[in-house]
Amino acid sequence: MAARDDILGVILAGGQSRRFGGGDKGLADLAGRPVLSHIIARFHPQVGRLILSINGDARRFACFNLPTITDQENAGLGPLSGILAALDWQNQHAHDCTAVATVSTDVPFLPLDLIQRLDAERADGIAIATSGGWRHPTIAIWPVTARAAIADALQQRQLSVNALTERLNAVAVPFAMRDIDGTAMDPFLNVNTPDDLAAARALIGKA
Repeated sequence: MAARDDILGVILAGGQSRRFGGGDKGLADLAGRPVLSHIIARFHPQVGRLILSINGDARRFACFNLPTITDQENAGLGPLSGILAALDWQNQHAHDCTAVATVSTDVPFLPLDLIQRLDAERADGIAIATSGGWRHPTIAIWPVTARAAIADALQQRQLSVNALTERLNAVAVPFAMRDIDGTAMDPFLNVNTPDDLAAARALIGKA
């Protein structure tokens, strides 16, 4: 089990947001703030350092005052390329960190005990979050020793994060649904579509 300061947090913000209609999901307005601001507020206190994994022009994320990285070597290959870029950044800039914690850019109700619970269960391996019977493999802790397996998966074009976590025997850590005024809300509610954003806006003041 790592200490908080030993974990590098990474928000994976490099997706193409096709179901959202393009653009950056993380920059969509949610209660007067970008979705990404809500994630940062809940995630940043749980990790020692925090960075954004992005594609394209970094200036659109400048207001968040966080280091940004790109996955230029494996551009367009999905979340695994962002995770690999984060591990490479850790190797160059955060030697004190022994693990990388990843979350996606569209989960504004992220549990405040996410990293504590994942880290407690992983036994120095990989741990991923689950809820409502669904696996969330991009919401996970990765030891730095996982780099070789991730690089090999990318080289082989085996791009499924879920499949890789299964091959590497990741521990699945369940998180309970939250009751919001009688409505069961997934703590990892994804803002993937405009309808999802509308649902998040209806819940944000109550969660």
